[in-house]
Amino acid sequence: MTAEPRRHQAAYGWRAKIGVIVPPTNTVNEAEWNMMAPDGVTIHAARMALHLDTSSDAGKAALYADVERTASDLAQAGLDAIAYGCTAGSMVQPAAALGDFMTKVSGINSVTTAASILAALDALGVKRIAVATPYHDALNDHEVTFLEGAGFDVVHIQGLGIGAGGPGEYPQIARTEQSDIEDHIISADRAGAEAMVVSCTDFPVLGLIAGLEMTLAKPVITSNQATFWAALRAAGIGDRFENYGKLLKDY
Repeated sequence: MTAEPRRHQAAYGWRAKIGVIVPPTNTVNEAEWNMMAPDGVTIHAARMALHLDTSSDAGKAALYADVERTASDLAQAGLDAIAYGCTAGSMVQPAAALGDFMTKVSGINSVTTAASILAALDALGVKRIAVATPYHDALNDHEVTFLEGAGFDVVHIQGLGIGAGGPGEYPQIARTEQSDIEDHIISADRAGAEAMVVSCTDFPVLGLIAGLEMTLAKPVITSNQATFWAALRAAGIGDRFENYGKLLKDY
């Protein structure tokens, strides 16, 4: 077997170097990505202010300005792909617009979490979904608008209510007990859903995916899993994995 050629003269990221932009309080995205990263692929993170107003002109302008600066900074690391790892903050229409903008300003293939979730559902051939989130109702409504605007049928969405008291609550998302997350996802499922979407890149779900797919008898798509999949593919890495759900196993 011919050895895989080295893309980079680097001790660690010789196959690919992937950048990810995360909100300031996020402590889960980098951890899960580093767990999934195969040998020769390294993850390089930057933090950026959280933008939840993605519908107004002013909100979009602020988001795009921060994304331009942060993606341009990351690009100096000689990366092969960049991801904006924030679910609610990347829910802009059209879905590909923000990733295309990042690609343009950085010169590097770029993806976003929201667009990656859509791409994952398309790859699986799924249209009817249930959604489990840690969010409050207003953010859930925003997500339903985005998903249905992209042509998906949200048969049910269920949140934990975190953030209803303000952004200061968001660090609680990463502290949610694994058993509580699992129970929440199972209770959010509906028989008519073809897949379960678990939203938020700060929600620690990675170790639950395989078991949940067996319990629910359907694919489970999470924010970090879908974004990692899209970023790997954007970087030209086609590896598949056994333990992180049907998406990374088969696509």
